[in-house]
Amino acid sequence: MQQLHLHLLSDSTGETLDMVAKACLAQFDGVEALRHLWPMVRSEGHLDRVLDDVETRPGLVLYTVVNPTIRRELERKCRQRKINAVSVLDPVIDALAAVSGEAAKGRAGRQHALDAAYFARVDAIQFTIAHDDGIGSENWEEADIVLAGVSRTSKTPTSIYLANRGYKVANIPLVPSSPPPPNLFQLKHPLVVGLTANPERLIAIRRNRLLSLNQAPETDYVDMEAVNAELAFARRMFADQGWPVIDVTRRSIEETAVAIIRLCTERLEASRA
Repeated sequence: MQQLHLHLLSDSTGETLDMVAKACLAQFDGVEALRHLWPMVRSEGHLDRVLDDVETRPGLVLYTVVNPTIRRELERKCRQRKINAVSVLDPVIDALAAVSGEAAKGRAGRQHALDAAYFARVDAIQFTIAHDDGIGSENWEEADIVLAGVSRTSKTPTSIYLANRGYKVANIPLVPSSPPPPNLFQLKHPLVVGLTANPERLIAIRRNRLLSLNQAPETDYVDMEAVNAELAFARRMFADQGWPVIDVTRRSIEETAVAIIRLCTERLEASRA
């Protein structure tokens, strides 16, 4: 496997760079990337020290530097030292400027400003944690999204992911022997989404869960007939209520969350029509 030193240089936190790098590296199975993160590079002296290190471990420099002075020095010194360097945000910023007719602000870390959206996201995370696994049903009307599904259909991790995107989320496990609170069927504000999965996949996940807890691996929790009955119970509920359903069997948490966000967007657009 080919090894590559990937230097991520930013005059902010470097979080954006790291996400872009991971997304791009996922496309290359034969490359082992050694990532080196260089955040908060905001002086020429700091820049020189970073480039000295880059020369000892040559590879590719990816950068997001919006300060024009530091950026000019970075580009000049990389050319001088024959270091390959790529600005990852330039194509997007240039396209946005062309379409909007407005010049970019050129302020490092602007996306991390402590604005109303930031505090709304914190509020969403707190709400979601407080309404996990069926807790706090009296407050579900305050949620943006309510996820319902049988055990191990990724309700909690999907809820947390959505909360980090600013959505207040509650989730409830569906158990045939324990009907959900009646107010689940009376919600107006939240989008209620049903999560389901292939029974074989569900059993495999549940069995691993039992093993991790050192519990007996042979119970109704992993019995095919019992699991099919749970899924049928959930499917009937979803159909009776007209809730959208997402099969999480072959989806990552991120893919499930994106599908739910799309449903929220479509619902909002329909309400405005």
